[in-house]
Amino acid sequence: MADSTEPLVRLTWTDPVTGTRGYLVVHTLVSGLATGGTRMRAGCTISEVEDLARGMAAKTATFNLPVGGAKGGIDFDPKDPRAMGVLERFCSAMRPWLDAHWVTAEDLGVPQHLIDEVFDRLGLEQSYHAAIRRSADPGRTLRRVQAGLNAPVPGGLLLGDVIGGYGVAQACIGVAGTWGWHAFETTVAIQGIGTMGGGAAWYLHEAGMRVVAVADAAGTLYRPEGLDVPALLELRDAYGEVDRSKVPADVQRLPRNAVMGIEADILVPAAISYAITPDNSIDVAAKVVIEAANSATTPEAEAMLAARGIPVVPDFVANAGAAAWAWWLLLGQVGADPADSFHRLRTEMQAKVALLLGEWSVSGIPPRQTAAELAVANRSALTEVQSVHEPALTIP
Repeated sequence: MADSTEPLVRLTWTDPVTGTRGYLVVHTLVSGLATGGTRMRAGCTISEVEDLARGMAAKTATFNLPVGGAKGGIDFDPKDPRAMGVLERFCSAMRPWLDAHWVTAEDLGVPQHLIDEVFDRLGLEQSYHAAIRRSADPGRTLRRVQAGLNAPVPGGLLLGDVIGGYGVAQACIGVAGTWGWHAFETTVAIQGIGTMGGGAAWYLHEAGMRVVAVADAAGTLYRPEGLDVPALLELRDAYGEVDRSKVPADVQRLPRNAVMGIEADILVPAAISYAITPDNSIDVAAKVVIEAANSATTPEAEAMLAARGIPVVPDFVANAGAAAWAWWLLLGQVGADPADSFHRLRTEMQAKVALLLGEWSVSGIPPRQTAAELAVANRSALTEVQSVHEPALTIP
């Protein structure tokens, strides 16, 4: 069940310095607001950004958040030394939206600290600015947001950096719980170990699952007995690539795309959009796919997987943890204590995965269809409440 509605706004920007293109797509506004990250990658297109904005609208509706969906994208290599300047000029051009309507955050190629640095230069302080400025006490709300984002968690990282990966891990754990698998017997293969994939790998390892394969741009690392995830994560560079010179000898080095065919219970594509296609879906050997990357599976590939009895838990559920948590934080429903945030996300994510797989197991309904129907029902209920009571979004 796909959302075929047209987006509210499509904007195309041309950088006056490099000539590169940037895009903003606002799919829906709720209470005058839309949320969605800003990505930067060479080859980014407006159709890609539109797909992602549609996914964000589904994400916010599935988790019953009082905000619409949007996305920003820039067709530029984030490793280029000029990237920071391009990002700043893009945000400056989009300032009317960022000031009043668009709440953005990190995405592929754009870490949170960089986009916050740009916002600070523009005098907007933090990338959640459009929502923070609506609160009764913007200063207090900003302090709460910053405290939450920067709360330390075990492993030496910050809550804002790991919450998305934690949510993906809880989706995997929800699968195991629904299907009666023991954690220590469950195996996982992960494509991509940047912020999202690396966070998922960490928390799956903590839960006792065996992460048997991880893939980065240099290839796939495979150990059937399970990888030493904390040690591998320590070997990553700023772009999520592992230093091969320090990888133990008993870890097999395979081609990058080999991760798709690894014998594992769960496959987590966490790197790029459209990673699973009709061509490589026949290689998938997992029992279930958990989409950590946005639009990780093409519709045709997903149909082929379903025909083989392999369900796909869609991105707008599995990787929605960071977006949902950001709005719980903005609304004051969680604070700086990571335990509260982890409990809330764990409870909601596992319940949603159980619902999706229950419908799949009993009626053969694809998880994406069940999730889309839930999103429509949630958004309709919110719209009905607003039309009757016309409340303004209240941010404490």
